[in-house]
Amino acid sequence: MAEANLLLSKEGALATITFNNPKALNALNAASFYALERMFGELEQDAAVRVVIITGAGEKAFAAGGDIGHLGTLDAAGAREFALLAQRVIDRIETFPKPVIAAINGYALGGGCELAMGCDLRIAADTARFGQPEVKLGIIPGFAGTQRLARLVGKGKAKELVFTGEMVDAEEACRIGLVNRVVPRDELLAETRLLALQICERSASAIKLAKDAIDNGLEMDFTRGSRYEADLFALCFTTADCKEGISAFLEKRPAKF
Repeated sequence: MAEANLLLSKEGALATITFNNPKALNALNAASFYALERMFGELEQDAAVRVVIITGAGEKAFAAGGDIGHLGTLDAAGAREFALLAQRVIDRIETFPKPVIAAINGYALGGGCELAMGCDLRIAADTARFGQPEVKLGIIPGFAGTQRLARLVGKGKAKELVFTGEMVDAEEACRIGLVNRVVPRDELLAETRLLALQICERSASAIKLAKDAIDNGLEMDFTRGSRYEADLFALCFTTADCKEGISAFLEKRPAKF
């Protein structure tokens, strides 16, 4: 499936979405977000898909931010509408009931970094670079970057990155908690697929509930979050996966989820 410079492919339990406009460093515009929204709607309904990978085509960029030409046409009302569209779609990715992994092959700047932060896991090539350079254009991050970045790396580091607009390399991004791991560039997709397939071997219902517990629990105080976790823990015991997992353990055999 190809749409708005995005490609969607499926192989077994894995689906891969590729930003496919390398000449423009996979820059994002409104059409990109509408296409992403439609693709995630399709993938949610596809029971065969267990994990989604997002990456970029070409050697240089995952997604090097918003399309500056598009931004240059916007007035204040249009800018707000674009920001809300992007936020809605990234929220859709963040709350997607299946794990989403960003395989970051190059520049993840501005909106590209914001989109990557909406994914559950981020695997970076050792050549990747990250940043929120919007202040260099006289604007600020608009796709909830100020919110997700501060939650991932802490308020002080987020302010440093946003105020300076400077990039950090993959190793620094990993050190501050912006990405989960760094791998050699030529091993990025293989390592990401290996992680995705490992997740596919686990209980889909348990992963969905664990994602819910982590994402929603973080928005609560500790006591409410712990009670919410207990409710979801109890819900696990109504699933076929729970019965299979416990039976397999007691019978000393691999579980078949």
